[in-house]
This record gives sequence, C-alpha cells and structure tokens, in this order.
Amino acid sequence: MRVSIRPPHPDDAAALREAVLRSVAHLSPWNPVDPDGFHELMRRQGLELRTFLIVNDEDGGIVGKCNVANIVRARFRNASLGYDSYLPYNGTGRMSEGMRLVVDRCFTSYPDGLGLHRLEINVQPDNTRSLAMAKRLGFRHEGFSPRMLFINDAWRDHERFALTAEEWPGLSA
Repeated sequence: MRVSIRPPHPDDAAALREAVLRSVAHLSPWNPVDPDGFHELMRRQGLELRTFLIVNDEDGGIVGKCNVANIVRARFRNASLGYDSYLPYNGTGRMSEGMRLVVDRCFTSYPDGLGLHRLEINVQPDNTRSLAMAKRLGFRHEGFSPRMLFINDAWRDHERFALTAEEWPGLSA
C-alpha cells in the first residue's frame, strides 16, 4: 500500500483546502465544492458521520476524502460512502487503495472498525470514474434512483451500488 487512512485533525484545514482548490474543475461537475467547509465537516463528525482522509505515505499529501455518512446501527448497520479524489493523485490507483482501507475499516468489528454490515455508494450516471471505483471495490449494482440528490442546483439521478460484509474479500476481522 502507498496510502494510509485516518480521521481528519483540526490542523488538516489548510492542506485539505489546498487539495480542494487544486481539484475544483475535477470535482465541481459532481459535487458542490467548498474549500472552506472543513470546520463544518469537523463539527458534524459523530455517530452518523465519520470522515477518513486518504494520505499518500511518501509525501503526506491528501489523496482524497471519504465520508461514511448516514450511519445506522442496530439491525440495519448500514452507511453510505461518498468520496472525492484530489489532484495530483487521481488516476494513480492511490484512491482505490485508500477506499479499500476505508471499506475494510467499515466492516471490521469494534473496537478497531465501525462494525457495519452493509455499505452503499450512489453515483451520478455520467461520473465514469466514480462508477469505476464502485465496481473496482466489488459493489454490485442495485438500481437507478431518479432525482435522488440535490447537487449543484438540480435534482440528480444516481446509480445505486451496495456491498455486504460477507461479500468483502478484504475483511480482516
């Protein structure tokens, strides 16, 4: 592995802002881009949202970010993954490596992981890179949701993908 994952720390604000600013053209067709949203992201961390930064081990640069959102416990033990990759690392395979670590952490039992059973990824149909990521990770296509999320001033269609812990070959616990 060339990357590691970790929760964001307060001192990551400047580095994440720079990564987002470098990647605006890359991100903006698919997500709202807020280079100054770090403090709000940190405020929202808790039982329903966990964020992981994917960090390049060689230079410490931020490869990407993955939000594990809408975490539901009890009998469902489900969450949705949303992710952004940042320049200059996109297209190098590092984001895929990091996402494998995130999925593994999600499916790993407490205390080392989140103890989830099912993960979802929802991707706009024209976002070919994110569709490829979901498939590379082994997520299965479950369907199509018209007008699912309000992004960039419009309701956007999404392809739905899911994966359960039993399907995850990387599960270590």
